[in-house]
Amino acid sequence: MAKLVFGMNQSLDGYVDHMAFAPSPTLFRHFIEEAEQQAGSLYGRRIYEIMRYWDDEHSEWGADERAFAAAWRKQPKYVVSRSLKAVGSNARLVEGDLEGAIRTLKAEHDGEIEVAGPVLAHSLTELGLIDEYRIYLHPVVLGHGNPYFAGPRPPLRLVSHDRIGEDVVRLTYVPA
Repeated sequence: MAKLVFGMNQSLDGYVDHMAFAPSPTLFRHFIEEAEQQAGSLYGRRIYEIMRYWDDEHSEWGADERAFAAAWRKQPKYVVSRSLKAVGSNARLVEGDLEGAIRTLKAEHDGEIEVAGPVLAHSLTELGLIDEYRIYLHPVVLGHGNPYFAGPRPPLRLVSHDRIGEDVVRLTYVPA
C-alpha cells in the first residue's frame, strides 16, 4: 500500500511560496532523488499548473534541472480538479468521490506518493489520508502568503529531523 506524503518548502512563519525562496543546489538534488523514487505525485490544480513547467525543455537548464524534469515526467501524476477537463502527459484527473479515489490509489500502489498543494493536503488531512508531513523549513520570513496548513493543524508527532544543506531543516511528522 502506498504512503501519502505531504512535503513542501516553508518559511519560518509558516508560508509556502515557490517565488519567494528557492531550494539550494543541495536541497534541489535531494528533491531529484525523491522524485526518482516516488510512486507518483498527487496535485491540486494550482500546483499542477506550476509543475507543468517541467514538461518542456528549457535551454538554460543545467544537469540538475534536466534530471529533475526527467524524473518528474516519468512518474504518474494524479490531478484533483473540478475545473480542468484535460491534463498533460503521464497524468490523470481524479474525479468524483475524492476519498474513494485516493483510497483506491493508495491500495493499488506501493511506495510514496507525493501530495503537493496546501489546499489539497487540507482536504486529504480532514479525510485522514495523509500518512506523513515533511516540512522543509527555510530561514526566511515572508509575513504573508499561503500557509503550509490551509486549515486547522492536525495533531502531529515528530518522528525525525535532519539538516539538508547549510540552512534547511526537514521536519518529518506523522498523524498523532
